[in-house]
Amino acid sequence: MATSRISAYLPPDIDPTKAALAFGRRALPKLKEELQSPELLTQQQALAALCDLVHDPEKVYQAIALGFLGSLKNLLVHQDQTVRQKTTEVLSVMALHSIGREGLIHSGVISALAGLLDDPVDICRKNTHQTFDMLAKFPAGAGGVLRAGLIPSLVLKLKTELDEIQELILDTLSNCLRVEVSEALAAGALAVLKEKLSHPSAAIRSKAAWVLLEISSHAEGKIAGCQEGVIPVLVSLLEDTEPQIQVNSAGALMFAIVTPQGRSSAMGAEAIPPLLTLVAEETSKARLNAIKTLTLLAELPEGRESLLDHRDTFQRCLDDPSEAVQRAAQIAITVIDWKPFCSRDLF
Repeated sequence: MATSRISAYLPPDIDPTKAALAFGRRALPKLKEELQSPELLTQQQALAALCDLVHDPEKVYQAIALGFLGSLKNLLVHQDQTVRQKTTEVLSVMALHSIGREGLIHSGVISALAGLLDDPVDICRKNTHQTFDMLAKFPAGAGGVLRAGLIPSLVLKLKTELDEIQELILDTLSNCLRVEVSEALAAGALAVLKEKLSHPSAAIRSKAAWVLLEISSHAEGKIAGCQEGVIPVLVSLLEDTEPQIQVNSAGALMFAIVTPQGRSSAMGAEAIPPLLTLVAEETSKARLNAIKTLTLLAELPEGRESLLDHRDTFQRCLDDPSEAVQRAAQIAITVIDWKPFCSRDLF
């Protein structure tokens, strides 16, 4: 099936020739002057040349020291789409370097980029979300995105954006929600993510499950997930054909069922059979998460009763090459074998 892709190529009526660079130390100062030129073509050429230069972290350092970020922020609201495209491209490349990320965070670029979330040009929005994604991979950047109040807007954009931009949004959310989830929950993130778990794109299903994992790592996220009915959908994804989706779904389920309500919901969704299937598959990437999830379900009397007949499945995991799987299997066996204390056992 044919799919549309966002193109980074410039419109055919724009001269893509880059600005001629001045020699040595004069190169960046001259480009900064040209960015402020009243001539549109001069600005476009300067940005094209700058895109190449900022792949070098030393040039990024020099550009920040010369105050380029202020000029670039001003160009984000330019009427010409090519200027906005190349400006967002420069910023996304700068975000690849630690010195660039630091500059973007402290110069207010994150808030300035927020104005492009509704840009009519696809590539401008994609470059913007690539920048957010790269910044959010690091604690300071995730904090910057949170402080800019972007979480509600990102959740809203998951409903309308192109698939490849949705993937970037989900990556950004997964890193930001590791820090704080209240804004996302208030914005209805769980309902949106629940819908994305059934998306035709395997990448989006997998990333949505990972965001749910991050949300469920917080106490308020666990409670809200149960109320939103996310657990049965996660259980259904345990049988997905994509191994990474199984891994992420089992991981999200493991966090979500820590509460009694979560375990009850998982039992009601008949989570034990698909989890046992993952444990029995020696090559399953989700094996460890599945074992830990079943261990939690074994704390319920009905869960323990169901798993007693499958003790051998966990016993075979003791020979797994992964020490983590071995330890998890041993804990699972201990929980399954546990018997309630009875006073008559003393006599």
